Amino acid sequence: MKRLRRDSPRQVVYDLLLWAGLCVFVAAMGPDPFKDPAGFGLVTVPRIGLATVAVLVGRRWPMAALVLLLPMGPWQFSEGFATVDLSWLLPRRNVKILPLLATSPFIMWYAYLTGRRLAAIMPALVAFCLIALVGVTVVLSRGGDLALWVSMVTALVGTYLVPYLLGVLRRKLLQQRRQARLSAEAQARLRERARIARDMHDSLGHDLALIAVRAAGLELAPGLAAAQVKAAGELRLAAADATERLRQIIGLLREDADAAPLSPVLSPAGEDVSELVRRAADSGLPITLDLAPGPVPALARAVVQEGLTNAAKHAPGATVEVLISERRVRVRNGPPRSRPTARPGGLGLAGLRERVRLAGGLLTAGPAGDGFELAVTLPPAGEEDPRT
Repeated sequence: MKRLRRDSPRQVVYDLLLWAGLCVFVAAMGPDPFKDPAGFGLVTVPRIGLATVAVLVGRRWPMAALVLLLPMGPWQFSEGFATVDLSWLLPRRNVKILPLLATSPFIMWYAYLTGRRLAAIMPALVAFCLIALVGVTVVLSRGGDLALWVSMVTALVGTYLVPYLLGVLRRKLLQQRRQARLSAEAQARLRERARIARDMHDSLGHDLALIAVRAAGLELAPGLAAAQVKAAGELRLAAADATERLRQIIGLLREDADAAPLSPVLSPAGEDVSELVRRAADSGLPITLDLAPGPVPALARAVVQEGLTNAAKHAPGATVEVLISERRVRVRNGPPRSRPTARPGGLGLAGLRERVRLAGGLLTAGPAGDGFELAVTLPPAGEEDPRT
């Protein structure tokens, strides 16, 4: 009984109206209850019972309702959607095409619901074979005239098959719409994961690298006791471990098949390239800045931050040179003064390369002498940010 329960009062009202209309049409098709009470009781009352059961189960099992309404199907062949003259082929002139009864719209509705809700083909095929068998039996019982066969076939096609196919088409369209929505939601989730990964890389990765630089400076500072040197070394290794764990988290957040994340670089509000370099220098990173007069490229800060982060992680203690002109940004570091603790192969350069590509620039990164160089040619400042 729980399966027959309606989910909302609106469904109850709709089904009651459907049942009332179907009963009225069934009664109109049968004998007059006042002139022929016996015929009404023998024909119409059982049909009303079948209609009641069909409406009761039709919302959940429309194919069952379709089978229950078989006795009220289009088997009279007296009224049709159209009448054609087939005297050139048949003895009869007036042949009904797509016979219609008062109950035909209700049968079409349940045939549509069968295609709309039933994904399995075999049950529907069995039901339609049963319906076709009923139609064949009706035609043979009336003599098997060719005109009756034409009426019966058009009745099967118009009353059952076409609404069923329309329901199947509707179901396919809704499935495609649902798949498109799920795909869009999945892409949105992946973009958000990529954004989070980029933010974590740019903000936390840079700060952890600067912490490692400060710890390395303390480790090499003269006048410290052995315990303090050991503590500074442990701090440097802890920062390197935290950077590695951050990289693993970023790898989990970002799918390999995703495009490189293009979110804005997180930084203190209003911080420009000069303040970024100053903050890195205050952390103990030996750095020089050569800032040419003129406008600064739009992505210069992102390039410099990536270069400084990589230098701090992969070349601890190395001297870093930053050169910025109107169209070019270069970050170059010398050989490391201590063993690097970070592993190569992060996502920072991949994301930066994609941003530079979309901006119409060119990025090169690789060994330069005994160090490493990151060089980017960018559009002039003032051009529209391609990410917008």
